[in-house]
Amino acid sequence: MHDCPDNTENTDGLDPAEQTRYARHLILPLFGETGQQRLKNARVLFVGAGGLGCAPALYLAAAGVGTIGLADDDVVAESNLQRQVLYTTADIGRPKVEAARERLLALNPHIKVLTHPHRLTAANALEVMRAYDVIIDGTDNIPARYLINDAAFIIKKPWVYAGVHQFEGQCCVFAPGGPCYRCFFRDPPRPEDMPSCAEAGVIGVVPGQMGLLQANEVIKLLSGIGEPLTGRLLLYDALETRLREVRIKPDPACPLCGSAPSITKLTETAWTCPAHDSVPEVSVKEFKVIYDSGRPIFLLDVREESEHRVARIERACLIPLGQLPDQLEQIPRDMPVYCFCKLGGRSAKAVRLLRENGFEVVISLAGGIQAWSEQIDPDVPTY
Repeated sequence: MHDCPDNTENTDGLDPAEQTRYARHLILPLFGETGQQRLKNARVLFVGAGGLGCAPALYLAAAGVGTIGLADDDVVAESNLQRQVLYTTADIGRPKVEAARERLLALNPHIKVLTHPHRLTAANALEVMRAYDVIIDGTDNIPARYLINDAAFIIKKPWVYAGVHQFEGQCCVFAPGGPCYRCFFRDPPRPEDMPSCAEAGVIGVVPGQMGLLQANEVIKLLSGIGEPLTGRLLLYDALETRLREVRIKPDPACPLCGSAPSITKLTETAWTCPAHDSVPEVSVKEFKVIYDSGRPIFLLDVREESEHRVARIERACLIPLGQLPDQLEQIPRDMPVYCFCKLGGRSAKAVRLLRENGFEVVISLAGGIQAWSEQIDPDVPTY
């Protein structure tokens, strides 16, 4: 057993329609009406409404969590639909928080769904997260995860982590009094060593499986039943259908929760590809001037063909990074070569490869096509 959030101020009870809807919960010996009332009074924030966020949002809405918050600034893309089960083909192009809110309320009209159609940043995370009892990590990028961890520690809120990669998943609970995310993952890995789902791929059911584990942990935290995954990292291998557990202990030297913390306020976690080890970069704004000037350049897209079909920069030549060593003859040596990928990790590798093979002027586009979409051409979709 463990302490659950103090969310018992609402004593209105369950109306007859709710008693019928939640009947299978109400007859559970460890749960009953007390547990259901705690869910009704609770507020849960989803940071990210993508692959990881969709399944737990559906199940927590169905379970009767009284207030669900959705923080996401993205729109639904066709490539999302393979795993993001909150959305349908008709939702393509709609803001995710808008489509998700509509779906969740259609599933359960007894709940409230609040939308935050923007990214969480160091400037707004504390204010947004303070209004909720539990935070669910539904993101697919490392900086957001460190931001959630640090903010949750500062405001003393539990958060439920999950991560997916190809056929594997992880899940853990980080709560006050236990270890934090930095106790186990002290520093962010380099972007090129941690490809996103869009770069590495993921089998569609794994985000759902990890998301349902997250939902289960949230229900335990809110209702006070069971033993949460605090300090226990659950590892899942979908190909072998195996689960194993790794214990996480509080680290006295942790820069956030240790005995002499160096992190005392919320800041953005820098997560940029190393332009420092002889890989020259250019910002998307600087490159736009070059791109529009008409001077001879070769623009090389080193993403996969499936990514290129979703989003592209005009006049770019597609050669996926894995095929690049065998297709060097397609790249001119008499003009500057500008390489890009989704975020910048693969393009940095491409720059190194080309320079090792005698190409003289090779430059990586900082932030990749995502930065191009955000800063230059919003008609290029993010994915």
